[in-house]
Amino acid sequence: MDVINQDERDALVLAKLGKKSVLRRRFNFLSILGFACTILVTWEGSLILFTTGLTNGGSAGLIFGYLFVWIGTIAVFTTMAEMASMAPTSGGQYHWVSILAPPSSRVFLSYITSWLVICGWQAILSGSGYLGGNQVVALIALNNPDYVPQLWHGTLLFWGFILVAVFINTVTSKALPKIEVAILVLHVVGFFAFMIPIVHLAPQKVSSHDVFTQFSNGGGWSSQGLSFFVGLIGSVFAMFGCDSAVHMAEETRNAEVVVPWCMVSATLLNGAFGWGMIIAILFVTVDITAALESPTGSLGFPIIDITYNAIGSKAGTSVLIAILLFMTAAGAISAMATSSRLIWALARDRGLPGWRLVTKLEPETAIPTLAIIITSLVAILIGLINIGSATAFNAVISLSVSSLYASYIITETLLLYRRCTGFILPHQKHLPSCSSISSDPNNRHLNWGPFHLPGIFGILVNVLAVAFGLIIFFFSFWPVATPVEPATMNYSIVMTGSVVVFAVAYYILFARKTYTGPIVEIVLGQASSIEEMAPKEKVDLGMVV
Repeated sequence: MDVINQDERDALVLAKLGKKSVLRRRFNFLSILGFACTILVTWEGSLILFTTGLTNGGSAGLIFGYLFVWIGTIAVFTTMAEMASMAPTSGGQYHWVSILAPPSSRVFLSYITSWLVICGWQAILSGSGYLGGNQVVALIALNNPDYVPQLWHGTLLFWGFILVAVFINTVTSKALPKIEVAILVLHVVGFFAFMIPIVHLAPQKVSSHDVFTQFSNGGGWSSQGLSFFVGLIGSVFAMFGCDSAVHMAEETRNAEVVVPWCMVSATLLNGAFGWGMIIAILFVTVDITAALESPTGSLGFPIIDITYNAIGSKAGTSVLIAILLFMTAAGAISAMATSSRLIWALARDRGLPGWRLVTKLEPETAIPTLAIIITSLVAILIGLINIGSATAFNAVISLSVSSLYASYIITETLLLYRRCTGFILPHQKHLPSCSSISSDPNNRHLNWGPFHLPGIFGILVNVLAVAFGLIIFFFSFWPVATPVEPATMNYSIVMTGSVVVFAVAYYILFARKTYTGPIVEIVLGQASSIEEMAPKEKVDLGMVV
């Protein structure tokens, strides 16, 4: 067997999926780990979202509910890591569905999944910009008691965060991997920089007994158990989205190994940081009611008032909250990169209108500029909704959990079926010759990738992932408290249903004429050389196939 280098192997792995390698592989393990951690920002997100679990569950419910979510999330992304190792492609979930689903439904299921994933990531991008903009508004309110915030203030700042993300993803795109490494360092250092001062300087602390034993049902549900499950969603928000690494797989060296291990590592690292930060913040949250009713709490950020009461300095509080603010901006950058790669991937497979234009890449940087422009414009338009109604805006971004978890459930259920029926063959350490692989996508059997949980252990983890996903999907539609009013209603079921209805309608009316599943751009047996599969330094990267 001929010896091939890593670039050639990456191109061959992608060619097995019928795809040409046209994106530049700039990411390695450390930079893609930073990318995934930037999306998760679990300890930072937990500080913003912990009041959901505190209301429904209490401090004890929040702590043990977080552990429940962490374990379930590990199962979800470990199972997805197996799929990423088998098929490391930017399409991610919808590409996997097209391989794993029965031939009679693979195209339809794949297309519906593609819209669920794209809309979920678009909601995450919009949510990142929204949180960032409103954190700035809350900081202004902390330092200027006479300030009267308006909805349009947050929207303008929201747009500012989106424009920064556009700049980083286009003008400085070559430096993005290095930026992600720097953000990873800040993520780790910032954890200690935030936690140590508030724990050390807090004048009062809650007792260990109260932190670990007090449950509450602040949502007014019929039982403490139901309240506990409703309160899980805050922790889920702070810990999901690790599939971002999958959608950058075609820009990652040795993706079949690096991406799955990055997903598992990011989930473990962020989960540990988040759990530690939740326990720390519960010890210094003496009066949550006062924090919620404070000027910053009324804007959705009681953590600012809690931090101020702990360290007693507005300047110090502003510095610590600036860490959260910076990480939120970093999350928007990564969310934009993820969303744009998904749009580009679906356009490459002719699943979007104008696919010939959307698939074109910048010759110098090999990035999907038009896809970045599309996802940023959609986010900016969504931001307009916030000017008229914060409730309507929150309804749109509520898609993030329900849509992505729907895509997780579909793919992991299909994987469970296939792994139990022998569809997936053992891992091949050495890639087979080009001529030995069928070009017919209906006649392909997958091989497990280098990352694989064998035997009954893999099946159990897969079952846990599906069961956990179903629980989270179900409770992602529940409001925080009863009685439910229009302003407090959770509209995610309406938004998720609308996405599915739109996807079905668009598929029936238009997409079925052009979308037949992931396009086979290259047939291994017909490739004259491995070099033909790999990107050149300067080529016409328009993907008109």
